[in-house]
Amino acid sequence: MSDKINFGKSALKVSPVSFGGNVFGWTLDEKASFRMLDALVDNGLNFIDTANNYSYWVPGHQGGESEAVIGKWFKQSGKRNQIVLATKVGGQMGDGSKGLGADYIRQSVEASLKRLQTDHIDLYQSHYDDLETDQAETMGIYNQLIQEGKVRYIGASNLEPQRIVSANRIAVENNWGAYISVQPLYNLYDREKFETDYLPIVQEQQLAVMSYFALASGFLSGKYRTEADLQGSKRKDMVKGYLNERGLRILDALDQLALEQGVSMATLATAWQVNKPEITTPIVSATSEAQLGDILKAISFKLNAEQMDLLNKASL
Repeated sequence: MSDKINFGKSALKVSPVSFGGNVFGWTLDEKASFRMLDALVDNGLNFIDTANNYSYWVPGHQGGESEAVIGKWFKQSGKRNQIVLATKVGGQMGDGSKGLGADYIRQSVEASLKRLQTDHIDLYQSHYDDLETDQAETMGIYNQLIQEGKVRYIGASNLEPQRIVSANRIAVENNWGAYISVQPLYNLYDREKFETDYLPIVQEQQLAVMSYFALASGFLSGKYRTEADLQGSKRKDMVKGYLNERGLRILDALDQLALEQGVSMATLATAWQVNKPEITTPIVSATSEAQLGDILKAISFKLNAEQMDLLNKASL
């Protein structure tokens, strides 16, 4: 297992890939989630990303299910100190509540800490922007939580680049904690917005990057190639937009390299990001030991310039 890497300007040391906790309490039940969490630690993965509203979209769920599973595992396993824990606030919960107001963040962090059965969150992220709340109010409450030790660092997910810049300007002016990371949509298919809009501020602000949907909801693993393949999939609505000429061209390039190198397409698609210096740690999920194995192989798999070029050109 590769050594841990620096997470931006923080003191956090994280694994070269992070694990997406949206599967806990959704596509993995509690028992299977515990097995997966144990396997992550056993294999040296220490960074878990979740959110307070996972998985509110499942019938009968209200949000908090993923955090609750992780919290039960922390209590049962005693492995909280082996995990760098990231969660989020601001996204819609099952009761319709959302936002980045000070009172709402205060209530939400206390609820998350209770579900997670921990006294602190390593990285607390704004899940979605709240244009009705002054950014000074949001950054001020975050700073209070940092001072209280309930949150170590803060990050941004799904905020427009200039909103991250303006929020951090407020933080610097007030000597408050600023966003140290950004969590953008980024993978071989979804490249343009990050590379055009986010990368300049990532470099300017020295932000860590934890890209989500690194496998494009499973599309880049090669399991979905036709509409028929989507039947019965819980990710049907997420994946169908990839089934076009460009998407299939990317799969062809991954197929070619996978055959040449004797590794899976998922390993290659993840390694493409691991090999990019601007990406700190891509977020990848797994629901089986085989899928986890593909992720682990990506950490040490080196793509040469010619192989990177093949994938870059196929995904233009």
